[in-house]
Amino acid sequence: MTDVKSMTMEELKEFMTKIGEKPFRAKQIYAWLHQQLVTSWDEMTNLSKSLREKLSAYPITALTQADVRISKIDGTRKYLFRLEDGNVIESVLMRYHHGNSVCISSQVGCRMGCRFCASTIGGLTRCLKPSEMLDQIYRIQADTGERVANVVVMGTGEPMDNYDNLVRFVRILTDENGLGISQRNVTVSTCGIVPKMYDLAEEKLQITLALSLHAPNDEKRQELMPIANKYSMDEVLDACRNYFDKTGRRITFEYSLVAGVNDSEEDARQLAGRIKGINCHVNLIPVNPIKERDYVQSGQKAIQDFKNLLEKNGINVTIRREMGRDIGGACGQLRRSYKEASAAPQCTEGEG
Repeated sequence: MTDVKSMTMEELKEFMTKIGEKPFRAKQIYAWLHQQLVTSWDEMTNLSKSLREKLSAYPITALTQADVRISKIDGTRKYLFRLEDGNVIESVLMRYHHGNSVCISSQVGCRMGCRFCASTIGGLTRCLKPSEMLDQIYRIQADTGERVANVVVMGTGEPMDNYDNLVRFVRILTDENGLGISQRNVTVSTCGIVPKMYDLAEEKLQITLALSLHAPNDEKRQELMPIANKYSMDEVLDACRNYFDKTGRRITFEYSLVAGVNDSEEDARQLAGRIKGINCHVNLIPVNPIKERDYVQSGQKAIQDFKNLLEKNGINVTIRREMGRDIGGACGQLRRSYKEASAAPQCTEGEG
């Protein structure tokens, strides 16, 4: 199926020529899709009626809002979007002083199996198209009327497991003819698919690469993350060094603190030793409890001690501010609860 919203400007020009239209129409359509954020051909008022009728044979990818939950604590908005095939994905809008950030999904489900993550419990259903990744941002911007300044590909799914669509998504998102979000305001998170990390370094992009590290050594990382059985920490960290060398972009290490698992002072010391010398920033994440797993968040003292020890070793560290805890803020939680509710027996009229 022709997916117009996933096309680059050049591809759209070629497509217009192919259907017997002038290439300049591509720029008009591109602006309607990626700046005005319309979801139908009929809204493109500077196109002739006959052209709009011709284009109606090519449906525009548009997500439907299935649910939105708004945090009473910090105004975080968690969206559940329905795709055209009935699958659901989630996205999160977080409001910061420096602007609005949106966290998007890159797949329906995930096959990586990380132990502390709700997204992976049901496995992978399918990869998202570039248009479906873009439209999470577009629907949120249209819903709130507020510009999105930062995008993190850190929701459900492993972005590097959907590599080609991810790169295309980044190029369209950051195109000056579209929303024109700066590449430096885009972060892509990976659990560490090493060959794809090397590929990404060659794409000439200025995005931030965030690695889900979550452990100071191979043994503990293998317990938490099955991917660590395939790629050792040395291999993953070498890929990070290469990314910095090729792009000049500082690496972010994501580290979820789980009580009694990876939050001791010895863990902090080992971690500091492993990443010393890499131009990096460590983001400590108090793990969100999920009912399917028995992991517990580290106490405040353990989190602070861990941070202090890394800082003493000259490493930049922040503790991620918890956003939307009262609305199931962790990846995959809203989608799972929605699917469970949909699967539950429903009362029909006359029952109960």
